[in-house]
Amino acid sequence: MTSELRTSSAPVNQSVERAVRLLGLFSADEPELTLAQLTGRLGTSKATTHRYTLALRQVGLLRYDAGAAVYSLGPRIVELAATALAGLRIIKVAGPTMERLVDDVNETVVLSIWDGDAPVVVRVDDNTDRLVRIIVRTGARLPRSTSAQGKVFLAFGPNGDELSAVERSEIHEHRVAVNSQVVDGIRAIATPVFQGDELIAAMAVVGTSASVPDQPDSTVAKQLRTAAEALSAELGFSIDERSA
Repeated sequence: MTSELRTSSAPVNQSVERAVRLLGLFSADEPELTLAQLTGRLGTSKATTHRYTLALRQVGLLRYDAGAAVYSLGPRIVELAATALAGLRIIKVAGPTMERLVDDVNETVVLSIWDGDAPVVVRVDDNTDRLVRIIVRTGARLPRSTSAQGKVFLAFGPNGDELSAVERSEIHEHRVAVNSQVVDGIRAIATPVFQGDELIAAMAVVGTSASVPDQPDSTVAKQLRTAAEALSAELGFSIDERSA
Protein backbone atom coordinates (compact mmCIF):
# COMPACT_ATOMS: atom_id res chain seq x y z
CA MET A 1 0.00 0.00 0.00
CA THR A 2 1.38 3.41 -0.93
CA SER A 3 1.82 6.26 1.53
CA GLU A 4 -0.79 8.24 -0.43
CA LEU A 5 -3.38 5.53 0.13
CA ARG A 6 -2.54 5.24 3.79
CA THR A 7 -2.88 8.99 4.19
CA SER A 8 -6.23 9.14 2.43
CA SER A 9 -7.69 6.50 4.74
CA ALA A 10 -6.46 8.16 7.94
CA PRO A 11 -9.03 9.88 10.18
CA VAL A 12 -9.32 13.65 9.91
CA ASN A 13 -7.56 15.50 12.72
CA GLN A 14 -10.23 17.05 14.95
CA SER A 15 -8.42 20.38 15.26
CA VAL A 16 -8.06 20.68 11.48
CA GLU A 17 -11.69 19.72 10.96
CA ARG A 18 -12.91 22.31 13.45
CA ALA A 19 -10.70 25.02 11.99
CA VAL A 20 -12.04 24.34 8.50
CA ARG A 21 -15.61 24.26 9.79
CA LEU A 22 -15.08 27.58 11.56
CA LEU A 23 -13.77 29.23 8.39
CA GLY A 24 -16.70 27.79 6.46
CA LEU A 25 -19.17 29.58 8.73
CA PHE A 26 -18.44 32.86 6.96
CA SER A 27 -20.30 33.64 3.74
CA ALA A 28 -21.09 36.52 1.41
CA ASP A 29 -24.33 37.03 3.33
CA GLU A 30 -22.55 36.88 6.71
CA PRO A 31 -18.97 38.09 6.24
CA GLU A 32 -18.71 39.09 9.91
CA LEU A 33 -19.56 36.93 12.93
CA THR A 34 -19.27 37.40 16.68
CA LEU A 35 -17.56 34.95 19.02
CA ALA A 36 -20.98 33.93 20.35
CA GLN A 37 -22.24 33.18 16.85
CA LEU A 38 -19.14 31.16 16.01
CA THR A 39 -19.41 29.24 19.28
CA GLY A 40 -23.06 28.39 18.77
CA ARG A 41 -22.58 27.19 15.21
CA LEU A 42 -19.35 25.33 15.88
CA GLY A 43 -20.90 23.53 18.83
CA THR A 44 -17.95 23.99 21.19
CA SER A 45 -17.35 25.97 24.37
CA LYS A 46 -16.57 29.69 24.11
CA ALA A 47 -13.04 29.02 25.41
CA THR A 48 -12.41 26.41 22.71
CA THR A 49 -13.76 28.65 19.96
CA HIS A 50 -11.64 31.53 21.21
CA ARG A 51 -8.56 29.31 21.11
CA TYR A 52 -9.24 28.46 17.47
CA THR A 53 -9.85 32.07 16.50
CA LEU A 54 -6.53 33.09 18.08
CA ALA A 55 -4.65 30.41 16.15
CA LEU A 56 -6.34 31.37 12.86
CA ARG A 57 -5.64 35.06 13.46
CA GLN A 58 -1.95 34.33 13.98
CA VAL A 59 -1.65 32.80 10.51
CA GLY A 60 -3.77 35.46 8.79
CA LEU A 61 -6.82 33.30 8.11
CA LEU A 62 -9.01 35.39 10.43
CA ARG A 63 -9.03 39.00 11.49
CA TYR A 64 -10.74 40.66 14.43
CA ASP A 65 -12.36 44.07 14.61
CA ALA A 66 -12.10 45.00 18.29
CA GLY A 67 -14.39 47.99 17.91
CA ALA A 68 -17.28 45.97 16.49
CA ALA A 69 -16.26 42.75 18.29
CA VAL A 70 -16.63 40.70 15.10
CA TYR A 71 -14.43 38.30 13.15
CA SER A 72 -14.04 38.10 9.39
CA LEU A 73 -11.88 36.12 6.97
CA GLY A 74 -8.28 37.31 6.88
CA PRO A 75 -6.04 38.39 3.98
CA ARG A 76 -4.33 35.01 3.82
CA ILE A 77 -7.61 33.54 2.57
CA VAL A 78 -7.41 35.76 -0.52
CA GLU A 79 -3.86 34.61 -1.23
CA LEU A 80 -4.82 30.96 -0.89
CA ALA A 81 -7.89 31.42 -3.07
CA ALA A 82 -5.83 33.10 -5.78
CA THR A 83 -3.29 30.27 -5.64
CA ALA A 84 -6.03 27.65 -5.86
CA LEU A 85 -7.67 29.35 -8.83
CA ALA A 86 -4.29 29.69 -10.56
CA GLY A 87 -3.95 25.93 -10.32
CA LEU A 88 -7.21 25.31 -12.16
CA ARG A 89 -6.05 24.90 -15.75
CA ILE A 90 -9.56 25.25 -17.08
CA ILE A 91 -9.80 28.89 -15.97
CA LYS A 92 -6.91 29.86 -18.23
CA VAL A 93 -7.89 27.59 -21.11
CA ALA A 94 -11.53 28.69 -21.04
CA GLY A 95 -10.72 32.39 -21.45
CA PRO A 96 -10.64 32.68 -25.27
CA THR A 97 -13.66 30.39 -25.67
CA MET A 98 -15.74 32.38 -23.20
CA GLU A 99 -14.72 35.68 -24.76
CA ARG A 100 -15.76 34.47 -28.21
CA LEU A 101 -19.08 33.29 -26.83
CA VAL A 102 -19.69 36.71 -25.27
CA ASP A 103 -19.15 38.26 -28.71
CA ASP A 104 -21.55 35.76 -30.29
CA VAL A 105 -24.44 35.99 -27.81
CA ASN A 106 -23.84 39.46 -26.33
CA GLU A 107 -24.62 38.14 -22.84
CA THR A 108 -22.71 37.33 -19.67
CA VAL A 109 -20.88 33.97 -19.76
CA VAL A 110 -20.10 32.16 -16.50
CA LEU A 111 -17.89 29.18 -15.70
CA SER A 112 -18.53 27.19 -12.51
CA ILE A 113 -16.90 24.21 -10.83
CA TRP A 114 -18.36 21.83 -8.23
CA ASP A 115 -16.98 22.30 -4.71
CA GLY A 116 -18.42 19.04 -3.40
CA ASP A 117 -21.75 20.51 -2.45
CA ALA A 118 -22.68 23.26 -4.92
CA PRO A 119 -21.42 25.11 -8.02
CA VAL A 120 -18.88 27.89 -7.41
CA VAL A 121 -18.29 30.62 -10.01
CA VAL A 122 -14.61 30.71 -11.03
CA ARG A 123 -14.69 32.93 -14.12
CA VAL A 124 -17.05 35.54 -15.56
CA ASP A 125 -16.84 37.28 -18.94
CA ASP A 126 -19.29 39.88 -20.16
CA ASN A 127 -19.68 42.63 -22.72
CA THR A 128 -18.41 45.80 -21.10
CA ASP A 129 -19.86 47.88 -23.96
CA ARG A 130 -23.44 47.11 -22.99
CA LEU A 131 -25.37 49.87 -21.25
CA VAL A 132 -27.02 47.36 -18.91
CA ARG A 133 -25.08 44.27 -17.79
CA ILE A 134 -25.82 41.39 -15.47
CA ILE A 135 -23.04 41.08 -12.92
CA VAL A 136 -22.13 37.66 -11.54
CA ARG A 137 -19.54 37.62 -8.77
CA THR A 138 -16.54 35.31 -9.01
CA GLY A 139 -16.49 33.08 -5.95
CA ALA A 140 -20.29 33.04 -5.60
CA ARG A 141 -21.84 29.71 -4.59
CA LEU A 142 -24.92 28.91 -6.62
CA PRO A 143 -27.97 26.92 -5.51
CA ARG A 144 -27.31 23.20 -5.71
CA SER A 145 -30.49 22.00 -7.36
CA THR A 146 -32.27 25.09 -8.73
CA SER A 147 -29.51 26.91 -10.61
CA ALA A 148 -28.85 25.90 -14.22
CA GLN A 149 -25.24 25.05 -13.36
CA GLY A 150 -26.29 22.99 -10.35
CA LYS A 151 -28.70 21.00 -12.49
CA VAL A 152 -25.90 20.21 -14.94
CA PHE A 153 -23.64 18.89 -12.17
CA LEU A 154 -26.45 16.82 -10.71
CA ALA A 155 -27.62 15.45 -14.06
CA PHE A 156 -24.16 14.36 -15.23
CA GLY A 157 -22.76 13.54 -11.79
CA PRO A 158 -23.37 10.85 -9.15
CA ASN A 159 -26.27 12.73 -7.53
CA GLY A 160 -28.62 12.65 -10.49
CA ASP A 161 -31.44 11.21 -8.40
CA GLU A 162 -31.86 14.64 -6.79
CA LEU A 163 -33.53 15.68 -10.05
CA SER A 164 -36.72 14.20 -11.37
CA ALA A 165 -36.26 11.44 -13.92
CA VAL A 166 -37.94 13.58 -16.56
CA GLU A 167 -35.72 16.62 -15.95
CA ARG A 168 -32.56 14.51 -15.84
CA SER A 169 -33.52 12.81 -19.10
CA GLU A 170 -34.19 16.15 -20.81
CA ILE A 171 -30.85 17.59 -19.67
CA HIS A 172 -29.04 14.51 -20.96
CA GLU A 173 -30.91 14.65 -24.27
CA HIS A 174 -30.28 18.34 -24.96
CA ARG A 175 -27.08 18.73 -22.87
CA VAL A 176 -28.60 21.97 -21.58
CA ALA A 177 -30.18 22.95 -18.26
CA VAL A 178 -32.36 26.05 -17.91
CA ASN A 179 -33.18 28.10 -14.83
CA SER A 180 -35.40 31.15 -14.45
CA GLN A 181 -36.03 31.03 -10.72
CA VAL A 182 -32.94 32.17 -8.79
CA VAL A 183 -33.53 35.87 -9.50
CA ASP A 184 -36.76 37.22 -11.00
CA GLY A 185 -36.31 38.39 -14.57
CA ILE A 186 -32.94 36.67 -14.96
CA ARG A 187 -32.44 33.45 -16.90
CA ALA A 188 -29.43 31.14 -17.09
CA ILE A 189 -28.80 28.22 -19.40
CA ALA A 190 -25.89 25.89 -18.73
CA THR A 191 -24.10 22.97 -20.34
CA PRO A 192 -21.36 20.56 -19.17
CA VAL A 193 -17.63 20.82 -19.81
CA PHE A 194 -15.57 17.62 -19.64
CA GLN A 195 -11.88 16.93 -19.20
CA GLY A 196 -11.35 13.40 -20.39
CA ASP A 197 -14.23 11.42 -18.91
CA GLU A 198 -14.57 13.77 -15.94
CA LEU A 199 -17.25 16.44 -15.64
CA ILE A 200 -15.05 19.37 -14.68
CA ALA A 201 -17.21 22.48 -15.08
CA ALA A 202 -20.47 23.98 -16.23
CA MET A 203 -20.56 26.87 -18.68
CA ALA A 204 -23.59 29.14 -18.64
CA VAL A 205 -25.07 32.09 -20.47
CA VAL A 206 -26.83 34.52 -18.12
CA GLY A 207 -29.18 37.25 -19.29
CA THR A 208 -32.69 38.58 -18.92
CA SER A 209 -35.72 36.42 -19.48
CA ALA A 210 -36.43 38.51 -22.58
CA SER A 211 -32.98 38.07 -24.15
CA VAL A 212 -32.18 34.43 -23.26
CA PRO A 213 -34.76 31.91 -24.54
CA ASP A 214 -35.72 28.99 -22.32
CA GLN A 215 -35.87 26.50 -25.20
CA PRO A 216 -32.98 24.00 -25.05
CA ASP A 217 -32.71 24.08 -28.86
CA SER A 218 -32.61 27.89 -29.19
CA THR A 219 -29.81 29.60 -31.09
CA VAL A 220 -28.24 30.78 -27.82
CA ALA A 221 -28.34 27.26 -26.40
CA LYS A 222 -26.73 25.84 -29.53
CA GLN A 223 -23.98 28.48 -29.42
CA LEU A 224 -23.36 27.67 -25.76
CA ARG A 225 -23.14 23.93 -26.45
CA THR A 226 -20.79 24.46 -29.38
CA ALA A 227 -18.48 26.60 -27.23
CA ALA A 228 -18.50 24.09 -24.35
CA GLU A 229 -17.82 21.17 -26.68
CA ALA A 230 -14.90 23.06 -28.21
CA LEU A 231 -13.52 23.70 -24.73
CA SER A 232 -13.98 20.04 -23.79
CA ALA A 233 -12.10 19.01 -26.93
CA GLU A 234 -9.29 21.40 -26.04
CA LEU A 235 -9.13 19.81 -22.60
CA GLY A 236 -8.83 16.36 -24.16
CA PHE A 237 -12.39 15.24 -24.66
CA SER A 238 -14.27 14.51 -27.88
CA ILE A 239 -18.07 14.56 -27.91
CA ASP A 240 -18.05 11.63 -30.37
CA GLU A 241 -15.76 9.60 -28.12
CA ARG A 242 -18.07 10.01 -25.14
CA SER A 243 -21.15 8.95 -27.04
CA ALA A 244 -19.39 5.95 -28.59
